[in-house]
Amino acid sequence: MRLPILAALGLAALALATPATAFEIEEHRSYPAANELGVFRIISTADLGIFDPILRAFQATQPNLTIEYTVTGTTDLMQAIEVEGAQFDLAISSAMDLQTKLANDGFAQTYDGASGLPTWANWRDQVFAFTQEPAVLVVSDAFFDAGEAPRNRDELIEVLRADPERFYGRVGTYDVRTSGFGYLMATQDSRNSDAFWRLMEVMGRLDAQLYCCSGEMIRDVASGKLGLAYNVLGSYAATEMTTTKGFYIIELDDYVNVMLRTSLIPKTAKNTQAAHAMIEFLSRLNQRPDLVEASGLPPIDTDALQANSSLRPIRFGPGLLVFMDQLKRRNFLRNWENSLVQDP
Repeated sequence: MRLPILAALGLAALALATPATAFEIEEHRSYPAANELGVFRIISTADLGIFDPILRAFQATQPNLTIEYTVTGTTDLMQAIEVEGAQFDLAISSAMDLQTKLANDGFAQTYDGASGLPTWANWRDQVFAFTQEPAVLVVSDAFFDAGEAPRNRDELIEVLRADPERFYGRVGTYDVRTSGFGYLMATQDSRNSDAFWRLMEVMGRLDAQLYCCSGEMIRDVASGKLGLAYNVLGSYAATEMTTTKGFYIIELDDYVNVMLRTSLIPKTAKNTQAAHAMIEFLSRLNQRPDLVEASGLPPIDTDALQANSSLRPIRFGPGLLVFMDQLKRRNFLRNWENSLVQDP
């Protein structure tokens, strides 16, 4: 999503208050306190429309705190923290692997709180999960009647192969070269199933459309421009369904990758007290059904994961860093391009 015109004034103020940046700012909003006693700066990949209810609820618990919320992409967020040393008090991202690498490389502060989280949602007291969000298939009503859409990856491959003329140029997915979340989902897919590479080859022959963001894919499916989009962020799709018709969501029954949205405190953070308070606030999101409904962000829920065996949450650990290795990343992207980005 690109910067709305109405945010221009807010960005102008931000530019005056901070040094020039190389990372792209997609949205920015200031939440001023009536009697300001401190400023809390957040850099995040979560769209403002999604996170606004959470920010307002948190500020209600900290009424003297002005919040500056800056939205950027997953790779831009890493650029800001790792390369530019940008001063933010909290970094929130949907790319677990990039967040883990930032912490592993010494760019995160330690906090031993987050008492509301299970141990598997906390990595080394530096990376803290607060949502569990599935990657889903989004399909167009104009292409599939209810019950007719594929239910697993093998069926999806079969459907696309059977009718190439119908789906040519009408299939969407992430451009994993630029999307950190897309890269995370693709690498996890490659570890979970050989069907992933077959699917990429089929999509490549159909001139798959590549996207930076879930929102754009969802809108193109809803309009009928796309017949389906693969690996869309399920929380965004579910939120969009409340106001937009023309599509529905499928959690494929062979397996569903579940991303954990995370926060970390950068080494450059100044207001660590506010960062600690926000981490605690987010860790108890499951106790605020009003915020879950308003934001559309599914909170950490161990029971839900145990009840559905097809859900595969991406776990913290060394496995997340495997595809961060430069050689492995180059090899993966080369294979991905050879499969998906094919000459006509």
